[in-house]
Amino acid sequence: MAVGLIFDVPGGTRAQYEQIRDEVAPGNQRPPGMLYHVAGATEQGWCVAEIWESEEALTRFFDGKIRPALQRAGIDGQPRVFEIFNTM
Repeated sequence: MAVGLIFDVPGGTRAQYEQIRDEVAPGNQRPPGMLYHVAGATEQGWCVAEIWESEEALTRFFDGKIRPALQRAGIDGQPRVFEIFNTM
């Protein structure tokens, strides 16, 4: 079952996003299991939204790559994850 991820980063910056992206997705290439990825600035900071093939693929990538990269970038927090019901 596909899952969605929304990660709001209050105070997050484009520089932090690029640092993490370059570390975990060299060449801006999606990792296995990721279907879509979007990111951009918000009034509060930065937001990332993704769709993954499965919760297992997301968890494997998040725990193995993203969590350590977030720590190195000084970002704390936990994304919201939800089961995908519909896409258009």
